[in-house]
Amino acid sequence: MTYRAHSARYDAMQYRNSGKSGLKLPVISLGLWQNFGGTRDYPTAFEMLSYAFDAGITHFDLANNYGPPPGAAEELFGDVMARDFRPYRDEMIISSKAGWDMWPGPYGNFGSRKYVLASADQSLKRMGLEYFDIFYSHRFDPGTPLEETMGALAHLQRQGKALYVGISNYPAQQTREAHRILGEMGVPLLIHQPSYSILNRWIEDDHTIDACGELGIGIMAFSPLAQGILSGKYSKGSEGTRAEEKNSSLRRSELAPSILAAVDKLEEIAKARGQTPVQLALAWVLRRPEVTSALIGIRTLDQLKDNLGALSNLTLSPEEIAAIDTATKDALLDHRPKV
Repeated sequence: MTYRAHSARYDAMQYRNSGKSGLKLPVISLGLWQNFGGTRDYPTAFEMLSYAFDAGITHFDLANNYGPPPGAAEELFGDVMARDFRPYRDEMIISSKAGWDMWPGPYGNFGSRKYVLASADQSLKRMGLEYFDIFYSHRFDPGTPLEETMGALAHLQRQGKALYVGISNYPAQQTREAHRILGEMGVPLLIHQPSYSILNRWIEDDHTIDACGELGIGIMAFSPLAQGILSGKYSKGSEGTRAEEKNSSLRRSELAPSILAAVDKLEEIAKARGQTPVQLALAWVLRRPEVTSALIGIRTLDQLKDNLGALSNLTLSPEEIAAIDTATKDALLDHRPKV
């Protein structure tokens, strides 16, 4: 059966301009980081992706190394585009990135011009696209002049392979430099994608969020649930979740008793608001006007529905924000990128 998008798909979603640009993004965007790799079959992938689009999520975020294995998420999304989403391409914001390990040898990661341009071409081919709406430098490369990396992004925009360009995991100083360099090339820096959550506030501590606000750069906050910690699935009383501590991207220290105790307190705050912990976590990230969108990751359709439930109440009172700060004062993580 041919997919037809829901006629009311834009009724409930909220949209924000990315920084000072004219591009509006949904306040909840969908990332295909860990759960849309080679083990995900087409029917379940399409079920979640089409439900997201029908709910007004127009932004789908990928990277060259998303899987597993690397490249698998782009290939799967490319299949969905070819079979079902193609008529709606102009309603979608599709992004990808280059920066982490992708192929062997000295040209398969970081930020050289050779790697960034080759990776973008490979990603476009995997996804069957003519262009990306946003293409990111996935991490700052201390071994490559920033002028070279930003020059590669500018080249992609001038070629028409990226409508906008962005950065991810860049600290404040490098964010300012990237903005300056791109500006001198006549290319705006549209967006910054850092990790940000109730438990992980490094962009506040090093003033990256302030730099973005000052310079007119939108923020796409990834891991707003601290890789599932803020969902409550690791807290006391949760069943069948401890095995997930083996997740290579989640450190055992991040499940310390002080952190789990903080999550329990946050759950009480959420309950008083009539929300789930997931919905509270998203409302907290989106409380800052500098944040354009919260980038979610999902394994199931029920998780997607839980995330979308945040839209019914994104307003936090000063008292609630203070209570959140008190609950987490001894449980904050530091995920600032190394440079």
